[in-house]
Amino acid sequence: MKQLMLEITGNKEISEGFYRMRLESAYLAANSKPGQFVEVKCSSGPDPLLRRPLGIHRVVKGGIELLYKIIGRGTGLIARMKPGDTLDVIGPLGNGFDLSPHRGADILVAGGHGVAPLVALADSLVNSVGRIVDREKRGIHVFIGAKTAKHILCAKDFGKLGCDVHVATEDGSGGSKGLITNSLAAFLNTIHYPLCTTIYACGPTGMLKAVAGIAMEKHIPCQVSLEERMACGVGVCLGCPVKVTRSPGHQVTGFEYKMVCKDGPVFNAEDIAW
Repeated sequence: MKQLMLEITGNKEISEGFYRMRLESAYLAANSKPGQFVEVKCSSGPDPLLRRPLGIHRVVKGGIELLYKIIGRGTGLIARMKPGDTLDVIGPLGNGFDLSPHRGADILVAGGHGVAPLVALADSLVNSVGRIVDREKRGIHVFIGAKTAKHILCAKDFGKLGCDVHVATEDGSGGSKGLITNSLAAFLNTIHYPLCTTIYACGPTGMLKAVAGIAMEKHIPCQVSLEERMACGVGVCLGCPVKVTRSPGHQVTGFEYKMVCKDGPVFNAEDIAW
């Protein structure tokens, strides 16, 4: 982790209210893992005071890309920045996805702009040593859900990587009509998947809880990337707690709290006290 002053080489609106930013940084390109994030300073002055956490969307040659949505004043200021501007960034932060080698299908599930870190994950799954050899046999299945078609992001990016892409919208304007978790459940009921299949998910809490339930029912390992407000990014401010079950060997039964920024944002779904 370092604090860096980085040049913005791209900051373009790719859909209504959604932007993709490219930052030049050999350090972040070499040290960032899928599922990690950076803390971005929104302006050159003291206002806004707090940084904004943005997930690493993609690791590219000599830098990284961030995919973000304008939610409030902070991200609105970031969206106004132009190529050539300098951005104050701290990262990479957090714990990303566990990509331990295995054989079986990879299933990625995204809700809304929760798709952002999953493109970097798909890149790694396709290109990592020991996986690309049997990629055609295993398959990488991507499920993207949103309220409406204009909020479906990155479907073409996944397609270019050779992934099998499934889309669902709540209003039926793109792909299947309904929740993406319904599409996931239906898909799992129609295929013969090995026990070593893994589900990776990022999106709203309600969607992640539903995905975790499906994974538990099917006995499929599942990792979830939680979306929380993370002011400091390093676990100091204690502003992003998540309730988790205690480890089996712990002397005290019940629950404990971990920080999404420091202990996550990626957790095993079975560890979350939903």
